[in-house]
Parts: sequence; C-alpha cells; structure tokens
Amino acid sequence: MKLRFAVMACLVLGACAGNPLTEVPERRVNHVALPPMKYFAAPQVTPPARSNQAIARDFLNLTFRMESGREVPILTRFEEPVTVAVAPGAPPGLDHDLDALLARFRREARIDIRRTAPGQPGNIMIETLPRADLQRLVPQAACFVVPRVSGWAEYRRLRRTRAVDWATLKKRETVAVFLPSDVSPQEVRDCLHEELAQALGPLNDLYSLPDSIFNDDNFHTVLTGFDMLILRAYYAPELQNGMTEEQVAARLPALLARLNPHGEHVRDVRLAPTPRTWIDAIETALGPGTSGSRRLAAAKQAVIIARGFGPDDTRLAFSLFALGRLSLATDAETALTAFLQAGHIYGASPVTAVQEAHVGMHLAAFSLSAGQPEAALSIVNAHLPPVVASQNAALLATMLMIKAEALDLLGRASEAQAVRLDSLGWARYGFGTNKEVRARLLEIAALSPGGHQS
Repeated sequence: MKLRFAVMACLVLGACAGNPLTEVPERRVNHVALPPMKYFAAPQVTPPARSNQAIARDFLNLTFRMESGREVPILTRFEEPVTVAVAPGAPPGLDHDLDALLARFRREARIDIRRTAPGQPGNIMIETLPRADLQRLVPQAACFVVPRVSGWAEYRRLRRTRAVDWATLKKRETVAVFLPSDVSPQEVRDCLHEELAQALGPLNDLYSLPDSIFNDDNFHTVLTGFDMLILRAYYAPELQNGMTEEQVAARLPALLARLNPHGEHVRDVRLAPTPRTWIDAIETALGPGTSGSRRLAAAKQAVIIARGFGPDDTRLAFSLFALGRLSLATDAETALTAFLQAGHIYGASPVTAVQEAHVGMHLAAFSLSAGQPEAALSIVNAHLPPVVASQNAALLATMLMIKAEALDLLGRASEAQAVRLDSLGWARYGFGTNKEVRARLLEIAALSPGGHQS
C-alpha cells in the first residue's frame, strides 16, 4: 500500500497575496478559453548518482521491509512474462499513460510485460473506482496495491485476512491495483507509476531517497533512473523467488557492478537511519484528519529531529518545506524563512533539482505577491527545466501561470498571453476538470498586485 501526501494539492498560495480576491481576476479568468490537454513525451532518464554500495543498501531496505517496519522474509516477484489487464470503466487517459509506462518497463528495467487482450485476465489487474469508495476502506490511501486478489469485490471479501498479507507470499501470481477514477489525469498516472512499481518490486518507501518514487515525499511523480535500476536488478537472473536478505545481499555487489558500472566509482556516503519519531511527525504534519495547530506543531518537531541528521540532509529540507507550507496562512515570515532554508539544502545538489523547483514555486509566488515581477520571472525560468524533466504538469502549469502574471506586471502582455495559454494545456492534465483549472488560474491571478487593478 502506498500512502500519498499530495505535494501540489495542499498549496495555500492565496495566503501569500495579502489582497482579497476581486472581480477583476475572476472576470479575466472566466473569459479564458481552455486549449487541448497537453501530454509529455518520453522522459529523459538520468542514471542514479549514488554509489553501488549505497544502492545495494537501498535495495535491501526497499525489498525486505514494509512501510510499517515489518520484515519481509523473502524476495518475491512474478515469473515472466507478466501480463496486465484493465477492468472496464477506466478513465480515457489511462490507456495512453499505461502503454507508455509498460514500454519503459520493457526498455529500461528489461521486464517482459505486456497488456492482455480486452476482457482477458492478467497477473496484474488494474481497477478504477471513485476516490470516496477507495478511501472508505483505506482512508489515507489515494491508491494502493493488494496481493492475491483480482478485483474490488474480492478485496472487500478478503481484506482482513492473511490472503492479502504481502509477507506470506512465496511468489507473485495475481495482484490488484486500485486507482481513483475521478481525479486528474496526472494523479491517475502518478498512481500507475507508484502502484505498478510496487506490484512488480519493492513494497517499502524510504524518505532518505532523493531521486526515487519510492519516497513518500512525492516530489518524484514518475519512475526515475534509480527506480528502473532497482526494478531491473529485481528481475535480473542472479536473483530468484524465495531468496533471503542474506542471499540477495551476497549477489548484489556483482549484479550492480554489471548493471551500473558508473556506481563502482562513486564515493559511498552513509546516511543516518530515519527514526520512527520523525516519520510520525511528518505523517501527522501532512496527513489528513488533524487540526492545523497540531499539524504545524508536528512540522516544527520534524525540523528539530531532522537537524540531527546533518545540515545538508534532504530529510531536513523536506521538514522545512512542510513547515513552510503549513505556515503560509498564518505566519508568512516563518514560511519564507523555511522555504529559503529548504531551497538552500536542495540547491546544493543537481540530484534534488526537482525538490528545489517545488520550493522555487513558493518563492516565486512570494515575489509576485510582493510586486517583484523580475524576481518571480527569474525564479520560474531557473526551475522550469527540472520541472519539465520530472513530468509534473501540475507544478509546470502553476509556475507558468506565475510567469504569465509577472510578464503582465512588466508590461509584456503578448508574452504573458502566450505563456498563460501554454499553462492551461498542462493544467488540464495536472488538475483535471475545467473548474479546477480555472480555480488555480484565479488563485495565481489573485497573487499579483496587477490583478487587482481595473
């Protein structure tokens, strides 16, 4: 099961503005015609930058432990070829993203995986349901994956039994992936990447991973080069179903040297373990069903704990990012300070360029709200390449909307119009409905001092 804390969904950009919404930006937004939805091309995948020793430790922690901390006794995987089936009623955009993902599995992870003919069962069954139905049974999960079942009805019948306990598997034969049907195309795609990866391979997530979808910080929304290396190793002939952690550990050095020779020449860096106290604080800060004051207190506690990891640790940066987000509505100075500190940590390495871009979006919003369009424009332009590379349409659309408002303030109206139109194609993929797209456009327009002029 994968618990997703939506990094983009909880933005409180309007809190930066300091100005009430007026009819001017609303009237302007409601008259904007929405262009066709945009899609990303095949991603430019970057190989992992860590040492093979570090990757081996990551592989073992991802494979032989679950998110709850429970031990997984043996490695389990599918016997190839692997087949994937989609139940009727899936959103129309799912086919496009699923086909692209399966092609990546074949090309990058070297897994023999194909879709079945319509109406035929598969090893992996994908079923989509309204989000409310999913969260009625699993309240904190946006999407999840379950072994030994082939559909929702079977899961409901067996969900409290050992049949759906991953730790009891000897090998993987049938797995069900449950996705929300009434969310944006990007959220469906993100869930596909996360849940299919866990259906095939590791079940755990590690907050210490800076370049992976196997991390509940959700900065990476599509599978990375590191993730594909992990899956390629998972299905390598050197490993088999039923191997223990010790047996896998003995095979990994030679296996990774073969698959990732660059990693043999990278200096090994050991990170401090992630304590349960920090994980609990972060999950309280970003999870649902908790009061704002308690969430803010949890974020502050996470920062205190994370300072013990070291001044340049990405978990400290994530703690500061969470504190910044949660402080936006009540304490702009604390939020700005937290974002600046998080951005400094993330900016120290090209590996965390995506994370730095998320911070940069908030800093650009601050600059726009303060009537500093040049600064906002500079921040957005600096961070657009990693946002495009990470294929995060929601973040890309938001940053382009900020850029359009900055250009308007600078008197560059024709450029602003072109950028705004570009943003809307990505927004349709990232946010989904026309209502959601217009709401985000209105929110960004309200940040700009120029949006309140008649």
